[in-house]
Amino acid sequence: MTIELFIPCSIDQFYPETAMNTVKVLEKAGVEVNYNPDQTCCGRFAYNAGYVEAAKALGDKFLDEFCVDHPVVSPSASCVAFIKKRYPELFFNTANHLNVKKLENNVFELTDFLVNVLHYDDFGAVFPHKVTYHDNCNALRGLGLGKEARQLLSKVKGLELVEMKQLEMCCGGEFTFAMNHEEVSVGMASHKVRNALNTGAEYIVSTDMSCLMHQKSYIDANDMPIKVIHIADILAEGC
Repeated sequence: MTIELFIPCSIDQFYPETAMNTVKVLEKAGVEVNYNPDQTCCGRFAYNAGYVEAAKALGDKFLDEFCVDHPVVSPSASCVAFIKKRYPELFFNTANHLNVKKLENNVFELTDFLVNVLHYDDFGAVFPHKVTYHDNCNALRGLGLGKEARQLLSKVKGLELVEMKQLEMCCGGEFTFAMNHEEVSVGMASHKVRNALNTGAEYIVSTDMSCLMHQKSYIDANDMPIKVIHIADILAEGC
């Protein structure tokens, strides 16, 4: 099977090793990965900031750059949820209407694709640490995902998964919200990180780097003894 890989801007700019690890994981699962180096942004940030026409222009570019006949896979639940939920309204009755209809059923968050499409969950990874899992809002509420990541983590040797209290609570990490409502956003990050710390975990794991970046900024600012890591970086330990 051939897939198209979409790497969101936050990973491309700040965590390129997570992008490379996503490729390793997909190839270990037996797929051929196509990566278009001209790709940029799906338009989520522009849309959330109220710049609908700019988001639409980025969406047109996205649709030009990906073969929608192949599965499009991304290590970002937030971007996948945006594409699946917002592209149909942005491109309704436009020249890209039919491409979007194909894409909305053929774009997948990484753990969803691995578990529910490929039925591949054991990468032989070894990660001898206690971790807690953060449910990204878009994964949990927008895509109905969460058990997939936990299934993948359960196969990692040496890894102990401990659940935090109020695990469905948002961390406040959506960029536009964080900029416009800084005090509330920081308070939400504080609550989330302290719940994670109370488990005794060494790492907070998620499928979304935007959440992890937000929590890491709070952790670093307060010199807290916990780290963040994307699930692709853990699974790649077996690749």
